[in-house]
Amino acid sequence: MARPYGGERDLAVRAGASGFRARSTPESLRLEHPLTADTVSDQEIVAGLCGLVEEGLIVGQQEFERAFTEVVQTCAPDPDAAWRHFYRNSVRELRSVDADFSPVHRRARSLLVGTSVLEVGSCFGLLALQCAQDGYRVSACDICPGALELLDAAAADFGVALSTTLADARALPYPSDSSDTVTLIHLLEHLDGADVDAAIGEALRVARRRVVIAVPYEQVPNEHFGHRLSLSEDDLRRWAARWPDYSAAIFDDHGGWLVLEPLR
Repeated sequence: MARPYGGERDLAVRAGASGFRARSTPESLRLEHPLTADTVSDQEIVAGLCGLVEEGLIVGQQEFERAFTEVVQTCAPDPDAAWRHFYRNSVRELRSVDADFSPVHRRARSLLVGTSVLEVGSCFGLLALQCAQDGYRVSACDICPGALELLDAAAADFGVALSTTLADARALPYPSDSSDTVTLIHLLEHLDGADVDAAIGEALRVARRRVVIAVPYEQVPNEHFGHRLSLSEDDLRRWAARWPDYSAAIFDDHGGWLVLEPLR
């Protein structure tokens, strides 16, 4: 992992229960971590890597994602097994109160209506897996083919039916009114302003009954998560106003939420 820093730094960073160690030179960044197949999870990796971000040892989304993958794949002799453990541990934590993102996923699941769900921008698909476990007919789409391959393997391991599609949120390859609920959970902050309107418009086209939007409130966009927009409640109200044919509910719960439903 190429690094622009001069001199060598060697330090330990502890975040939550995970102690991450990184040695940085101008040419490389070497990571060490204490995670194993029993402890690797989204919560623990993000906590440990964010500590390294704060120290300036990981910069930007590309380095963060490469480091994330490296941590997972070094938690078991076989990378496929490592990812299986990552998914099992992460979903278990998210269904409990142990993960920081648990309240977001719990609220999202509580807002689903009908029997079919499309998660747009699914990334690893941790929410999609929980929805499938809960008995919904689930589709998930993302622009990253590697993430979808991991999700397909995880769905098979969990024994749940789940359909994945490579897709751009601004031009969804789904028929109109084809899913009861469409979710955009922590997706829109990754887009530029004009693309946000396109993504919401596509979600409204595909959703038969409800679109559920969640965003983080940040004063500065989080670079290592790939965020481009700093959003507030004013943004949610502005988005809602652009769709007068839909009722809008706006509220706060570990960030901002906008729920849109067609007026009957």
